[in-house]
Formats: sequence, C-alpha cells, structure tokens
Amino acid sequence: MGTALVYHEDMTAPRLLWDDPECEIECPERLTAVLDHLQQFGLEQRCLQLSAREASEAELGLVHSPEYVALVRGTQDLGKGELQALSGQFDAVYFHPSTFHCARLAAGAALQLVDAVLLGAAHNGLALVRPPGHHSQRAAANGFCVFNNVAIAAEHAKRKHGLHRILIVDWDIHHGQGTQYIFEDDPSVLYFSWHRYEHGRFWPFLRESDADTVGRGQGRGFTVNLPWNQVGMGNADYMAAFLHLLLPLAFEFDPELVLVSAGFDSAIGDPEGQMRATPECFAHLTRLLQVLAGGRVCAVLEGGYHLESLAQSVCMMVQALLGDPAPPLPGPLMPCQSALESIQSVRAAQAPHWVSLQQQDVAPALSPSAHSPEGGPLSVLPGGPACEAAVAAALSSLLDQRRLHPTPPVRTAVALTAPDASLGLPPDVLHQEKSAPREEAEAWARPHGSLAQDEALTALAKLLYLLDGILAGQVSSGIAAVRASAVVATLDVAIRRGLSRGAQRLFCVALGQLDRPLDLPDDGRTLWLSISGKEAAAPSMFHVSVALPGMTGGFLSCILGLVLPLAYGFQPDLVLVALGPAHGLQGPHAALLAAVLRGPAGGRVLALVEEESTPELAGVLARVLHGEAPPSLGPFSGAAPEDVRALRDLRRQLAPQWKMLQRRPPQAAR
Repeated sequence: MGTALVYHEDMTAPRLLWDDPECEIECPERLTAVLDHLQQFGLEQRCLQLSAREASEAELGLVHSPEYVALVRGTQDLGKGELQALSGQFDAVYFHPSTFHCARLAAGAALQLVDAVLLGAAHNGLALVRPPGHHSQRAAANGFCVFNNVAIAAEHAKRKHGLHRILIVDWDIHHGQGTQYIFEDDPSVLYFSWHRYEHGRFWPFLRESDADTVGRGQGRGFTVNLPWNQVGMGNADYMAAFLHLLLPLAFEFDPELVLVSAGFDSAIGDPEGQMRATPECFAHLTRLLQVLAGGRVCAVLEGGYHLESLAQSVCMMVQALLGDPAPPLPGPLMPCQSALESIQSVRAAQAPHWVSLQQQDVAPALSPSAHSPEGGPLSVLPGGPACEAAVAAALSSLLDQRRLHPTPPVRTAVALTAPDASLGLPPDVLHQEKSAPREEAEAWARPHGSLAQDEALTALAKLLYLLDGILAGQVSSGIAAVRASAVVATLDVAIRRGLSRGAQRLFCVALGQLDRPLDLPDDGRTLWLSISGKEAAAPSMFHVSVALPGMTGGFLSCILGLVLPLAYGFQPDLVLVALGPAHGLQGPHAALLAAVLRGPAGGRVLALVEEESTPELAGVLARVLHGEAPPSLGPFSGAAPEDVRALRDLRRQLAPQWKMLQRRPPQAAR
C-alpha cells in the first residue's frame, strides 16, 4: 500500500468569465502549478495515480438538498450573463458551464480516495481538486465552494464503511463554516478548524467562528474553532496548536479516519492569509496526523492562492504522506502572544468536554492582546515589495535545502548482531552488515569496561558505522542492538561520536535505568531527557528527568506536553533514543515515541535497543522509523493525579527557557 493521488485534468476547466477581483484568485493555474511541482520532484511518479470519477447525485445528496443539486446541474445550460447573475446570489462564488461536472469530479475524487484507503488499496493520499468545498452548505454555494467534498466523504465513510469516529482537520486560513454547520450536532465527527478571524473582522465575518462555539446538542465539544486574531502566524504557532490543543483531543477521540481540508492559504506569501508558516511546516503537521487512525489520512485540497507557496506546501505534504522525513523547521520556534491567547481560549472552551484538557490545569480565557506576532518580518509587513522579497527568499531557501540535503538513499537501517527474520520488516529496510574498523571501535570503547568483550565490541562497531551513515546523509534513521550491560556505555560513545562528527545539537531520550554521563558538558549541544521511574527534576535546562507515566493519558501528556515541545524548541541535528534496562515501555508506546521524534531532527533518529529485548520491539520501531503508522495505544485512560502534578510543575519550571512548552501567554502563567 502506498499514497494515492486522485486527480482529473477536467478540473482545470472552470475559470472566471467576467471581471471580479474577489474571485479571480481561484484559477486553473492552482492545479497546474501543483502538478508541475509534483512531477518536477518525482513525487507524482511515486504515488498510486487514480483518475477522479464523478460523484453521483445520490452521493451529493448525503450532504446537499435535491433542490440545490438541481440548481447547480442547471448551470450547464446557462449563458455568461445568466451565470454571472446566479453567481451574484451567493457570497464569493462564480459559476462556469463546466462547474457541475468539475464539482462532481471534486467530490468524487474525495470519495475515491476514502474508498482506496478504507479498502486497503492505499494507505493514505491526496485528492487534488477544484472547486474547493469546505464553505459549501446544504443548500448554498459559498467562498468558491460548490459541493462540500470533505463532508460528503465523511458521510460516505460512515454509511458505506461503517465508521463511527472521523476527525476532520481544516487548516485552510478561512473558517470552514459549511463543514461546521453540517456536523455541529454530530458526535461521530470531530471538526477542528483554525482560521484567520481578527475578532470577527475577517471573512466570513461569523460570530460562530470564535472559540466558544463548540457544537450543539450531542455534538457539543466536537466542534473546535481556533481563531487567529492577528496575521503573521508562523511555524511555532501552528505547531503549538497541534501539540497543545488538537492532538490531545484527537488521541482521546481515537479516530478511525483523518480527513484534512488542506487549504494552503495558511502558508507564507498567500494574499488571503498573510501568515508566515513555511511549506516545511505542513510536512510536520501531516506527520503528526499520521500517528492517528493507523495512518489513514485523506487530504483534500481546499484554498491556496500564491502559486509557488501552494505548490511547495503540497509537495511537502505529499512527501510526508509517502513516509519521507520532514525537513527541519527553519529558525527559532517561539509561539507569539496572540497565538497563545487564542489557544488558551479554545482550551478553556473545550475543557468541560475533554478529560485530557481537564487534567491540564486549563486557565480561563484572557481578554485579547494588542501585541504583534514575533519572530519574522512578515508579521509587520503584510504586503508590499519587502514582504514579497521575504516570501521569495523563504521559498527559494527551501528549494536550495532540497538540492543541498536530498532525501537519504536509505530510509531505515537495522544493525543487529544476529539478524532475525521474524521482525517482519519492509523489504527495503537495510540489514546493515558493515562495521567501523575494529581498532576504531576499540579506541572508543577503551574508557568503558563494559565494552571490552568481543560481543560488545562487535555491536559497537556496527553502531558506529550506522551513526556515521546517518550523519553523512546516507541513512535517515536506524536501530542498533546493544548488550544490556553495555547500554549506558554505548549511549555515551554515541553521544560523543555524534558531536565529534558534526552534530551541532543532539537530543538524547533515555528510558529506563540510564544515568546521564557525569562528564557530559552542559554546554547546550546536548539535551538529555530521562524518562524513568525517578521523580521529575530539571537540574538545568539541558538536563531533564520525568517519571514514566503509568496510564495512557499520562504518557500522551508527557509526549505532547514535554517531549515534543522540548525537541522542537531545541531543533536537534540528531535524536538518540535509548531503551535501557527496565524501560517499561510497551511496543505501541515505544513506537509512538519513535514516530513523533522523526520530525524535529529531519528524520535522523538512532534507536538503541537491548539485544535481549523481544524481536517484536525492534521490529515495530523499525517500521515506524521507516514511515509506517504506530499501532494504537488502546482505549484512552486519564493520567494519574501524581503524574499530572509532576508534569505541570516541571513544565512551569522549564517554560521560561523552552518557549514551545507554553500553553498560555507568560503573564497568564504567573
């Protein structure tokens, strides 16, 4: 199973036939620019390509009224003047003689994608469509949207495939009010939307786009609106929204399918959004969604009107769907005050409905701030030549990075002392047989008595060769088996070797009975996080310890509320994950940890596992590092009170130094 790409060239046919400055940005070049980039970077060829079919009128009727479907059908026979007159009856809409055909193709593409994923023909995918859909309502076109493609796909998944829990993530910069209205009383669909709001002063100018609209009746708590009240939101703001809001709710909801209303007017350079999230960010957001629902993620194109930014962002998302590592996010990551205010307001509104938020000491919503977003020129330059130059520089930088740092030829390698066929690894995982020269391994082993034995030296030599391959860009990630008695010493060697071979920042996650090397300098090059049975403590900002939570909710809070914010704030070149004696992790928990840590370091993760551990553990780690989704953690259970208190106190201690830990503005945290 791979990644499906659903498309039909007929969807380039609709275009504006009269002058309308509001509608002219929704043009056929949006699709052709994306396709050109997908082909240029060899991504289209790697996908399972499916030609879109038309949705039937019965399928359109899953969401839309018969009268509305008939009205749109009638546009096929209208002249230009009649089309313009009809378009004027709706908000920001234009009709074309091909609209009905193409809108049916757009809805049909979403249906095809869902069928392919749920029937096992593909693991995930993208429907590359126009017209978009998320503004369309039961009996009205709206905002360039004719039929609500994602809503139709969700209803289809429920009725044809028997699904009971569907997550819709709408990262378009406009509020998808059409999708919200359709599912606002439906607890089987969790709808999350972030959108430019500006306290109701941005289109579609709706009071129900604000944070306190949470759904109706049985659907209360299943509508989640995150309003951005200022322009200039960037990578840190989007990542904070996922880590501190969306993902806690999503794991508690436990979806069977994730649908993405993938609008890229929320990306840098777009004239509608005026935000500054770079294309790489959408690879990271996609990777985080892939740990849900067994990786069954179906994205459907919505908006996006800066052609280069749109095309690069779609390519980043498709690379992530294909399992490629996400490029590192540029620059320091610090959420701005306005973003934190919005996130806090949503958490406060949603806390009565979600256990995961109730256990996180959620503060009341604050009055909005007048502070400007921080961290980049686009926050104060929403338009003009200077802004355009900054956008061009950011997009050019990503292209340069792709040329200078291409995807490693080997995605995953395993260095085992005795290869085990029972691991069940994908066929293109490399079973590494080569080793570093023995004298080199002996030199690194000399300070450690536990590495003196032949078996330990053999394992160390294999690890050194694998580590060098990762740092040289030949291998993306890997797993090395080490003797239980030598895990501490091997980890010490791996840290020093990594730093000596060019790693500028190394994030080490040590699980179990593994102590930090005493002479490891606290110089900011290494961030040590110990997850064990010990009490939470932070002797320094680069030396952190936390107890391993016993419940699923506590483990998720630790990953989303501590591990990932530290990792993204530190922005490491390499992540070392060491599963030492008595680490206490079950396979699914270890797999989730490894899967999410692929993001912060551009996929460069080296996991150390004990030779004596079960083959299943090494196998599941190798599969998630290779890009597969981690297995489910099972039913959600809340965190133990002592784990909640320990994590809360540790976060408060560290948040002044590590800004990605912040869930609320600094003055609200005091």
